[in-house]
Amino acid sequence: MNKHLRRVYMALIYLFLYAPILVLMVFSFNAGKNRGRWEGFSLKWYQSLMGNEAILLALRNTLLVALLATLFATLIGSLGALAIYYYRKRAKRALTVINQIIVINPDIVTAVGFMALYALFRLPSGFATLLLSHVGFCVPYVVLSVLPRLVTMPKALPEAAMDLGATPFQTFRYVVLPYMKPGIVSGALMAFTISIDDFAISFFTTGNGVDTISTLVYSMARRGINPEINAMSTLLFLAMLLLLLSVNKKSLQALEGGI
Repeated sequence: MNKHLRRVYMALIYLFLYAPILVLMVFSFNAGKNRGRWEGFSLKWYQSLMGNEAILLALRNTLLVALLATLFATLIGSLGALAIYYYRKRAKRALTVINQIIVINPDIVTAVGFMALYALFRLPSGFATLLLSHVGFCVPYVVLSVLPRLVTMPKALPEAAMDLGATPFQTFRYVVLPYMKPGIVSGALMAFTISIDDFAISFFTTGNGVDTISTLVYSMARRGINPEINAMSTLLFLAMLLLLLSVNKKSLQALEGGI
């Protein structure tokens, strides 16, 4: 394929992927409520967003759940990947397959499963069940990010550290953990993104008065999406973009420092 054709093809692919986001961002500055007609530039939706308690509360719940779920899922998933790595071959293979079940399982099935589990133990739906569900849903993704790093780690490294007099804790801290770090960071970012993006798990495991952005937008869709959602989505997208660029910059600096 010609080099220019490849560039055009890639440009069209990215245009198709990012066109909905660009349209959303443009119409967040639209003076009117009509999402299909431009009525002039205005910042009123950003101004009214600051006074919309329902959206701000949903945003706070979304970010709080995502941050806590990322923290717990990263810790549990990293330790789980470490445990799987030191298991024997058959057990390692079995646990890896079990870990992938939630990843390949439809979200709706996992969500209904969590809901049935909480009903079985008579746990009231609310913030706690929502957080537990997000942690359980994100852990397998962290394991899948950390485990490949451990698999590629030369087995001689920790053995050499132990032979040179390092304690097991020192070996883990100064040899194994630095090797795991890129996988831990990517797993944490994936968990955070998945938690913010999730709808099915949140919808089936949350309770009255505990809305996330996804469940709030779903409830709004029946009577019409408020343009303030466009403003909030634009700010959230820009924040995630800055976070991604910052992490990539630090990763490149660490890679160049290692070289």
